[in-house]
Amino acid sequence: MKAGIVGGSGYTGVELLRLLAGHPEIEVAAVTSHSHTGQVVGEYTPSLAAAYPGLRYGAADPDDLDGLDLVFCALPHGESQRIVPGLRDRVGVIVDLAADFRLRDPGLYPAWYGREHEAPALLGGSVYGLPELFRGELAGARLVASAGCYPTAAGLALAPLVRAGLVENAGIVVDAASGVSGAGRAPSAALHFGTVDEDFVAYGLLTHRHTPEIEQILGDGAEVLFTPHLAPMVRGILATCYARPAAARGPLSTADVMEVLHEAYDAEPFVVVTESPPSTKATATSNCAHVSARVDGRTGWVLSLCALDNLVKGASGQALQCANVALGLPEATGLPRAGLFP
Repeated sequence: MKAGIVGGSGYTGVELLRLLAGHPEIEVAAVTSHSHTGQVVGEYTPSLAAAYPGLRYGAADPDDLDGLDLVFCALPHGESQRIVPGLRDRVGVIVDLAADFRLRDPGLYPAWYGREHEAPALLGGSVYGLPELFRGELAGARLVASAGCYPTAAGLALAPLVRAGLVENAGIVVDAASGVSGAGRAPSAALHFGTVDEDFVAYGLLTHRHTPEIEQILGDGAEVLFTPHLAPMVRGILATCYARPAAARGPLSTADVMEVLHEAYDAEPFVVVTESPPSTKATATSNCAHVSARVDGRTGWVLSLCALDNLVKGASGQALQCANVALGLPEATGLPRAGLFP
């Protein structure tokens, strides 16, 4: 199958190129970059030089993507909604890595993204791309909105507990820390080594745009207080989530919540339920998420945690996982399950 990547010079685009280099069924036929048009991919990102000798970045011309089986959009938020309407009838499957088609309610975009959605008619036809929680909708999908990194971590940690009726879906607190690659490849004073090294800072207080996406994953009536943090590491997300036991359930134990996680994920190829606290290092460069949970008998709070690589399971790996399902390929094709160590 032939694939294209729109926005192939940023971190998520480069990660897609890395993963697709080992995919036996999908060949990269076109890759675009507004700022590096004409440049050899391996010159801008030397780690890709051996895998893609001679491949050059092109302009984002729909004619160059016409007829492709699959197109990934790895663009900044707000850009995909401008080009996807013109691509839908020209390519097989579109997988968008931005937030442009994730939220079902178009009225949420002005509040959380600062502007009206430019293609609201497509929101109802997009499929949310988090296979472990919404796999049934992905088969045969034409437009996939791949889940965000923070919502993936929070959703994997919390959704099974909410769905099983163990915890309330209101009054949830999500504290999550991400490596600096989550902010993208563009230079920024806030991301200089001298700024982030030996620092740990919260940002987006009360207003982070992934909040409604997390609430959407958890279902109607969900209410989440989400606080992201920037950690001095390149890759990884660790989400620490707090929820109250459902009133109808009575007292909960750690065994209760771990049993639900095992039931939800033991058959999943990319989720590991671990007795130990999840570690970002254990997931680095893999498409796997590690989850665990505890119940605090003293306060009654339920604690659920998830670690993942924000560029793989939190972005490009998940997008490829969704593409595999949408195209009818084995879901795990081309995706690493082993992390990098040390």
